[in-house]
Amino acid sequence: MFAYLLQGLSLGLSAAASPGPFQAFIIGQTLKNGWRRTLPAAFAPLISDGPIIALMVLLLTRMPPAVLTAIQIVGALYVLYLGWRTFQAYRNFRPVDASDSAGRTLWQAVAANLLSPGPYIFWSLLAGPILVRGWQQSPANGIAFLAGFYGAMIGALILLIVLFGAARQLGPRVNRALLGLSALALVGFGVYQLWQGLR
Repeated sequence: MFAYLLQGLSLGLSAAASPGPFQAFIIGQTLKNGWRRTLPAAFAPLISDGPIIALMVLLLTRMPPAVLTAIQIVGALYVLYLGWRTFQAYRNFRPVDASDSAGRTLWQAVAANLLSPGPYIFWSLLAGPILVRGWQQSPANGIAFLAGFYGAMIGALILLIVLFGAARQLGPRVNRALLGLSALALVGFGVYQLWQGLR
């Protein structure tokens, strides 16, 4: 069981630290709305990953490539939309901007995670097989893996939000520049995903 817990911890830290659309969204929301309003978004994977895990475990070896391609294209379009919204916040920047409530930010983060191909790829190719193997040996192994994974990932996301929340206090010019970088990152991820999906 301890081995599965360690695997979950290491994969959770890796998932939170890997640059991607979800992380860029989290950073952009933190810079725009502050860490307190963005903090609930760290828990978005607990809501969005349940259906993803169930689907990927069920279809682990049966998923046709066309499904993943369709998910990737829809996800790319949504990430581009998030990038456009972040760019609008950059362009119309006001030092005190708390336009999005914590609840709205949480559901935007859930949507960003559901429409991103990353979790589907991650759970179908990497974490899903580990979870299935552990659960087949003992349900406790599967639970230990999930607990380690989400404990590490959510903890790392909270740390990311707090760090960028502190960066927000460096002043409006730094905040606006970081918000612009977040918009560029989202657009870059969106274009890359769209290119991968249409290739």
